Amino acid sequence: MSSIFEKIIARQIPADIVYEDDRALAFRDISPQAPKHILVIPKKVIPRLAAAQPEDEQLLGHLLLTAAKVARAEGVSESGFRIVANCGPDAGESVPHLHIHVLGGRQLAWPPG
Repeated sequence: MSSIFEKIIARQIPADIVYEDDRALAFRDISPQAPKHILVIPKKVIPRLAAAQPEDEQLLGHLLLTAAKVARAEGVSESGFRIVANCGPDAGESVPHLHIHVLGGRQLAWPPG
């Protein structure tokens, strides 16, 4: 069964895509928690960070660099942004496909939960 993110990658479900390359896709969250809320996902299916394997090391680094690129493009790199990767139901994971939230555009509180 395909996750909603696999369907977005396949263009079976529309999304407001802000970045794409051969390994990653970034799109606006449909329920934004900040003025800028972008999800960065790998095109390779990895259910969550805890399921990543040693061979995913370069892809994981690529996702972080993509998150920074998206933050620059969205104009929040200088003022600050937060990246979040929920892992498991207690952390708020709702889609079983690794994704990084890029949040910015306002002051973000700490602690975040």
